[in-house]
Amino acid sequence: MDILTEILEQEDVLVLEEETTDLRELVVFNDDVNTFDHVINTLVQVCRHSQEQAEQCTMLIHYKGKCTVKLGSFTELQSMCTAIHDRGISADIV
Repeated sequence: MDILTEILEQEDVLVLEEETTDLRELVVFNDDVNTFDHVINTLVQVCRHSQEQAEQCTMLIHYKGKCTVKLGSFTELQSMCTAIHDRGISADIV
C-alpha cells in the first residue's frame, strides 16, 4: 500500500467518525395548546415529512409526550428547531 492510499483511507475514517459523532435529534414535545393539524402541517413544512410520517409523529407526540422528528447535525437542525418554535410548538435538539 502506498502512502497516498493510506492517507486517503485515514481521511475516510475521520470523515465517517465526524459524521456519526455529531448526529443529534430534533425532539418535539406534547402540549395542551396546539392542534393535531397544526403540528402535522408544521412537520410537513419545516421537516419535509410526508403527510403520513407527520401524522405518525404527531400521534407519538400526543401519546408518548415527545417524538424525535429529525436526525442530523446541530447546524442542520437548528433552523428547523427555530421554525418549530416560531409556530408555537415546543422542541429541542438533544
